[in-house]
Amino acid sequence: MQVPAPFEYQRVHSVDEAIALLDRLGDTARLVAGGHSLIPMMKLRLAEFEYLIDINELHGELGYVRVGPEWIRIGAMTRHRELLESDELAAAFPIVRDAERVIADPVVRNRGTLGGSLCQADPSEDLSAVCTTLDAVCVIRGRDGERLVPMGDFHRGPYETAVGDAEILTEVRFPVRPGGSSAYEKVERRAGDWAVVSAGAAVWLEGGMVTDARVGLAAVGPNTAGIPGIAEALRGRQPGEELYALAGNMAAQACSPVTDRRGSAEYKRHLARELTVRVLRRAVARATGQEV
Repeated sequence: MQVPAPFEYQRVHSVDEAIALLDRLGDTARLVAGGHSLIPMMKLRLAEFEYLIDINELHGELGYVRVGPEWIRIGAMTRHRELLESDELAAAFPIVRDAERVIADPVVRNRGTLGGSLCQADPSEDLSAVCTTLDAVCVIRGRDGERLVPMGDFHRGPYETAVGDAEILTEVRFPVRPGGSSAYEKVERRAGDWAVVSAGAAVWLEGGMVTDARVGLAAVGPNTAGIPGIAEALRGRQPGEELYALAGNMAAQACSPVTDRRGSAEYKRHLARELTVRVLRRAVARATGQEV
């Protein structure tokens, strides 16, 4: 029987209350929202905490999608379902809807949150790859106020983030830029499963030429990661199959997968290459109006 170690439970009603409680309890406490990753780990005794702090009441404060001219700001308690159903978000960043369509199942999407996904810091997590691709900025609040952490610095390692013991992730910001689009694809063993490999791409074009590009991969290393050198390799060139193949080879060389029950390292490198080609092709098609 899978039973977690004993713990005390407390529900909070504001971000300030959550921070004060975390400050008092230290690293013996853990926040829980959807709990779809945390609770199974606790049942297996892979994670043990003396206190669980339920933050579901914070949805009214931290559950939002706010679209502005320079940033799209998303509250950390925004549910997967809300991200999936936001037409404004999909219009600006279709990669988010792509990813949400392959995350788990409706039960999980109704309860799981953006913040929970990022703070779990699982190397196979879909929204972490999306946020990496979109060069997101994470807003972390603590006793001394807010601080901004780029997505590239948010994950410190598997299941480890930049959020301190008395801090909480409150918001994720996506920079808005004209002339671009994005896409996400994932290979999984069964519908809604963790990725064998997944890839996201964002591309910006001007005058038929690439002005900037980003690719993010998941499940091929200790963290979700952007592929270094992609922008430099693609910038100033006309998009096409040769360029996509170049980026795919760079992705395969940059990742560090391991052989496990989901597949061999060689197979995962092949997927990293192929999925990078596919998402770049699709992002360019969207940016040029060839795909709605």
